[in-house]
Amino acid sequence: MLTIDDCIGLCDLTEAEVDAIAEHEHVPEIVAAEMACCLAHCADGPRRIAEIIADDIADARVHGHDRHAEELVVVLRDFVMAHSPPV
Repeated sequence: MLTIDDCIGLCDLTEAEVDAIAEHEHVPEIVAAEMACCLAHCADGPRRIAEIIADDIADARVHGHDRHAEELVVVLRDFVMAHSPPV
């Protein structure tokens, strides 16, 4: 039987990145892990994931959740560093 950790491991994203997708899409973490796997492995997926995390940051700030927004800024920075095409 697969655990949520197994599913997150298969999608090539971190748990925090999957959680950001779950938050944005209002779905359970397991569904977000499946979405993450699809997005992470399609041509435009990394750009879309970055947009999702950026949307979460904006939403957190609008609702006065500054600490959560700063946590998401770190998630976005780490994602971009890990998934940017080589120069």
